[in-house]
Amino acid sequence: MSNIKKAFENGKAFIPFITCGDPDLETTAKIIREAEKAGADLIELGIPFSDPTAEGPVIQGANIRALSGGITTDKIFDLVTDLRKDVKIPLVFMTYANVVFSYGAENFMSRCKETGIDGIILPDLPYEEKDEFSEIAEKYDIDMISLIAPTSENRASMIAKEAKGFIYIVSSLGVTGIRNEINTDINRIVEIIRKNTDVPCAVGFGISEPRQAQKMAEISDGAIVGSAIIRIIEQYGKDSAPFVGEYVRLMKDAVSNKL
Repeated sequence: MSNIKKAFENGKAFIPFITCGDPDLETTAKIIREAEKAGADLIELGIPFSDPTAEGPVIQGANIRALSGGITTDKIFDLVTDLRKDVKIPLVFMTYANVVFSYGAENFMSRCKETGIDGIILPDLPYEEKDEFSEIAEKYDIDMISLIAPTSENRASMIAKEAKGFIYIVSSLGVTGIRNEINTDINRIVEIIRKNTDVPCAVGFGISEPRQAQKMAEISDGAIVGSAIIRIIEQYGKDSAPFVGEYVRLMKDAVSNKL
């Protein structure tokens, strides 16, 4: 069984996103450990990229800060190796196809396996081109996480049938960022997914408040939050770990319907 599925075995999942190296790797490690302790079921680790097309200004800022601090993919692999001494929940990379391509797909996936990464999300990789990476990922037991966006409805069933790990439902068109309302018909997307696979699905893009997370988790199998967490890190810097932990605890309670 995919290790990622374990994140969804005990009820609704809360999935935080953290940009590695913002403000530095030592702080990233503290935040991840604090998030696990606070109830995170799976953590998305962002590998910074200079041109993150799917990201809004908040996560773009985190990318710039991390890259300015000298972050590299190799340093992030070393971070994961250290984390795996005690962090037990699934860890998934979120980055861009060019990062994997320039590192060498075979090298990248083998290092994911070696260090303990369970999956990878490449938001700029079209479904039609995924085989370039998915076959190598499969060789090393790394789940390529599929995204289904509001514009994917015509091919959502096709994407769902081939999905691994979990399905990332993109709640809104555009880039990542906090939104006051989510108007996409998530129910319809989840309905299509359920008809075609038993792979769990979680909703991301725009979620920041507990009630939003609770609502999305009622429809799907969990909620994903990035920009709201990056804002906390931006505000508190090297002292941000306990504040992120507090936020994760609140959001985990929300998706578990304990508000």
